[in-house]
Amino acid sequence: QVQLVESGGGVVQAGGSLRLSCAASGRTFSQLDMGWFRQAPGKEREFVAMIRWRGGTTYNTDSVKGRFTLSRDNAKNTMYLQMNSLKPEDTAVYYCAADRGGVVRTPAAPDEYRYWGQGTQVTASS
Repeated sequence: QVQLVESGGGVVQAGGSLRLSCAASGRTFSQLDMGWFRQAPGKEREFVAMIRWRGGTTYNTDSVKGRFTLSRDNAKNTMYLQMNSLKPEDTAVYYCAADRGGVVRTPAAPDEYRYWGQGTQVTASS
């Protein structure tokens, strides 16, 4: 089993920045593929970014490229999402997701992740 705990959400003005963290426990963190999804009210859960355990390859959805940066610190069992130039349309609950390395074939497919956190609210006000 893997437990995921998100933190770092909050309310910022449009153009501001936040850094989300996802702390993992219960399994060797360095062998997990990990990602972020978000869900706005009335909308489906949407892929944001993902980082592979092997090689650190990252994937981002087009709407966040150039603004969001994904990284991981295996020594701290933590993944980070640095979000800059936030827009009102980034407002959502952000969820951390993970599964064993190599299990996730399609990074943008939420059904391919076994483990999920409880979510953290991000609000960018205009």
